Amino acid sequence: MSLPFSDHCEPLCDSTEEMKTLVRHSQANVNSRDWQYLELRPADQQFGEASAEIGLQPIGRYFHHVLDLLPPIEDLFRGFDKDSVQRRIKRAEQAGLIEKCGNSSDLLQEFYKLFILTRQRHHLPPPPYAWFQNLLAMQGGALEIRVAYKDSIPIAAILSLRFREIAYYKYGCSDFAFKQFGATPWLLWRAMAAAKSTGARQFDLGRTDNDNAGLLAFKNHWVSAYERLLYWRFPAPVDHNMSESWKLKMVKRLFSHMPQALLVMSGRLVYRHIG
Repeated sequence: MSLPFSDHCEPLCDSTEEMKTLVRHSQANVNSRDWQYLELRPADQQFGEASAEIGLQPIGRYFHHVLDLLPPIEDLFRGFDKDSVQRRIKRAEQAGLIEKCGNSSDLLQEFYKLFILTRQRHHLPPPPYAWFQNLLAMQGGALEIRVAYKDSIPIAAILSLRFREIAYYKYGCSDFAFKQFGATPWLLWRAMAAAKSTGARQFDLGRTDNDNAGLLAFKNHWVSAYERLLYWRFPAPVDHNMSESWKLKMVKRLFSHMPQALLVMSGRLVYRHIG
């Protein structure tokens, strides 16, 4: 079990044999309890390889970027792409951007307004505001919202989570009209530096779809050595990749013509059925 929308989650077992036993028991429940399917999202490739031996089929392939926070802070900064990251961070500093950080309802509202703008640009509905309210209520101090302001105007925001020695970048959003200020890279860098200063050993940038070339390039500018994530499902749907790609193109075309209010309403309706 994992939180909804988790990028990866290891089975709670100490060996591949234990994992096989756990999965076989779950497969039996799929059949006996009329579940739709069983899905595994391991980051450990050993668990993934064993999945094929017990009847699970691969249904999703992703890139996974994790930044090692152990090197000195100066070395971390020098490791980023000079043009796409370092210069944009310096540009944000020169522009005099102001950051507010915390987990207040006011910051959540600022974040969500920018999040709606970003999802609208991508022709996708945003998750409902209640999802973020619940996330904030359940995660408490483990959740941080960072908002960048230019002359008191919120122009970018990110939401991150923390579990033990790992910080997780979950959501980012911005007002495209202020793109020239480099606010999002600046916020990410401040989140990384803050995580390192409080004992975090890794900063997880999350998964990237195989066909999302823009997001992949953005993350490669921060972490050049990525890993692969492979999701496994039982039973696997027929022509899963083809059908999912076709459905996504159709719904994005539909969402691209929706006014903002209707797009937000659509998010409240559809997100309980995906993830």
